[in-house]
Amino acid sequence: MAARGDRILLAASFTLFLLVGLLGESAAKAPLGPHGWAPGALPWAPGSATVTAGVAAAYILGGIGVVLSLRNPRPAPRLLIAALAIGALLTMPIGSADHTNYAAYGRILLQGGDPWSVSPIGWAGGHDPVTSGVQPPWQTTPSVYGPVAGLVQLLAAWIGGDNLRQVVWAWQWVVVGAWLAGRWLLRRLFPDRPGEVDALWTLNPLLVATGVLGAHVDLLATVGALAALLLVRTHRIASWALAGVAAGAAVGIKVTAGVVLVAVLAGAVAEDRRAAPARCGALLTGALAVLVPAHLWAGLHTYDQLGRSRRSISLATPWRKAYEWSAGLLPDSTLRTVIFAASALVCVLLAAAFWRVLRPRAAAPGDLALLLTLALSFAYAAGATYSLPWYDQLVWALLPAVLPLRGGMSWAHLQIARATVLALAYVPGRVVGMTPAVEAVTLGWRRDLAPAATLAVWLVVLSWAVRPGPASPVRHRRPR
Repeated sequence: MAARGDRILLAASFTLFLLVGLLGESAAKAPLGPHGWAPGALPWAPGSATVTAGVAAAYILGGIGVVLSLRNPRPAPRLLIAALAIGALLTMPIGSADHTNYAAYGRILLQGGDPWSVSPIGWAGGHDPVTSGVQPPWQTTPSVYGPVAGLVQLLAAWIGGDNLRQVVWAWQWVVVGAWLAGRWLLRRLFPDRPGEVDALWTLNPLLVATGVLGAHVDLLATVGALAALLLVRTHRIASWALAGVAAGAAVGIKVTAGVVLVAVLAGAVAEDRRAAPARCGALLTGALAVLVPAHLWAGLHTYDQLGRSRRSISLATPWRKAYEWSAGLLPDSTLRTVIFAASALVCVLLAAAFWRVLRPRAAAPGDLALLLTLALSFAYAAGATYSLPWYDQLVWALLPAVLPLRGGMSWAHLQIARATVLALAYVPGRVVGMTPAVEAVTLGWRRDLAPAATLAVWLVVLSWAVRPGPASPVRHRRPR
């Protein structure tokens, strides 16, 4: 009965998400103009209240469905995975308008511009058919992504041409391919837990809706990190060099993926100090082989915008409350610096608490690196000043490492609860297209309930660290 219940809930959740993606422009779905040779939309454009209720219900049903599926995890049928992939390609991205940014940055590169210094609205006088489709509030923001992401965005822009919808659809193919590649890597990283992999990655609406149906670049960086973690589960130096290439590509997509480099280096030293110099050297050589040419091509200023954006504080974090309550006590730039430093300290504490609770028993080469990556990723997603629902993808991917349950509640349960609340905080997804009543409800959740839930997560993690229970063993077999 429970098995049938989780299937029903997950099916209902995915149906709602795909329906929103198939319908016309809404508060959850940015306009992309004429569809050209890409799939179009159904003629009905739902109102903001309707689409908000539908997306919120989909997240709630999906969260409950994932909890139930973890009671009896089983591999997903290939036909179901194929149907979900096709559905993702027939819809338009939902939940944000970030995909219009990616299209614009690729378009600027294609036409010989520099997306790391030119804003989308500033390109071609604001009249370009692709860059002019960028939605608020990112119309004046240059790229915050790395040069490897820029190359992939350039490819999508080249395929899509002068049509925004076509560029976005080309990008969707990349994202869906990355999602399927992630499953392939995870099935080899956790060969004895295929059901858990599919429950937390393949058929997880909290990940699929934000990462795949939202068409976010974070999914590409996650897959690079997973490839690196798989490759270091061997003693071969050549594999460590290839792991460096994968990790370097991940960092070149989004700099926060650098946690995998830190984790692998630390794990190498802790596991075998004699072999560590050779392994770390190969890893760094592989990473530099990607990052140095990429930055020479794009320019060393590619992360200038990232340096400015680190002062941003998202509404759904406790740090926003701290910033608003402390306004006027210090100059604004100083206050933001203090809050950023405080958040860094909280991230360190959360990572240390995570690590203390796990007390990993390394059963195979690479276990320490994997668990350190999970600890750092979870700490960043839960403790940073700027956090969004699609920042959790590496956490979801590595959660099978810390199953089964711990004292009736697992890290997976904690992550499901946190991710559901955070996803609901960003329903319907765009900052425009809402009625005043819908905006009041969604902003109320975002400003008040989501920060309180994040604080609760901090307390749970710290309480587990103070009174640790039996460690969740790490059980893998070495991949062939």
